[in-house]
Amino acid sequence: MKIPAFITVRTTSSRLPKKCLLPFGDCNVLEHVIRRAKHYELRPIACTTVEKEDDIVNDIAEKESVECFRGSVDHKLMRWRDCCDHFNIEAFHTVDADDPFFDGNLMKQSYAMLSKGFDMVGPSDSSGSGGASVGYSLTRDIINKACLLTNDNEDTEMMWYYVEKVEGLRETKLPEFDENSVKVRLTLDYEEDYWMLQTVRRIVGNLASRNEVDNLFRQNPDLYKINWFRNEEWADGQLAKKV
Repeated sequence: MKIPAFITVRTTSSRLPKKCLLPFGDCNVLEHVIRRAKHYELRPIACTTVEKEDDIVNDIAEKESVECFRGSVDHKLMRWRDCCDHFNIEAFHTVDADDPFFDGNLMKQSYAMLSKGFDMVGPSDSSGSGGASVGYSLTRDIINKACLLTNDNEDTEMMWYYVEKVEGLRETKLPEFDENSVKVRLTLDYEEDYWMLQTVRRIVGNLASRNEVDNLFRQNPDLYKINWFRNEEWADGQLAKKV
C-alpha cells in the first residue's frame, strides 16, 4: 500500500502571500509538491481548509488527479483527524507544501517506524532545523487523543506541542542517516527562501534526489548563505506560536 501523504496547505500566508501558488519551473509550488510525492510513489492527499480562498487547492488537486480533503481552518489536528476518518486512514505522513525538496525515501523510513509501536515519529534534527527533508509520521489514534485535549476552535498549527500533551505518548524522531549532513535552509517562508529554492531547482531539477541537492551545497559551500540568516527568525516564530 502507498503511504498516505497529507499535503498540508493553505493559500493564506502573511510573510509570503500565496506562496504555494508561486511559479516553480513548469508548474507552481503546490503542483510540484504533489508531483514529487507521486514520484516517490506516495499517496498525496491535499489537506486544506473550507475557506473560499482555498478553492484553488481543490482545483489543483483535481487537475493533478489526487484526493483532496477540506476541513478546519485553524485546527490542523482536527483537519487531519477528519481527513483520516473520511478516507479511513490509520496512519499517515505529513508533507508541508512549504518544503519542495522533501525526501520521499526518508518519509518511508519514518512511516515504517510506526510499526515498532510508536505513535509519532518526528523529523530528524537536520530536517527540523531548516533542512526540510521529512515531516511527521502519525497514527490516527494519537491525533484523536490530541484533539480530545483541545477546543474545537483552537489554533493547532504547532501540532507537536499538542500531541506531546497526550498521556502515554510513544514518540521518537528519525535518526540522522548521514553524519555529514549539510547546513541548509530549504523551507519556504520568506522571499529569500524562494530565491534559494528556485536556484536549487534550476541547477538540479524539480525531481532531484536529496543526495543530489545536498551535493550541490557541498560543492558550493557558500550557497546556503542566501537565506540562512532567516533561520533564527523562523525558529523564534515557531516557538512564539505555541505560547
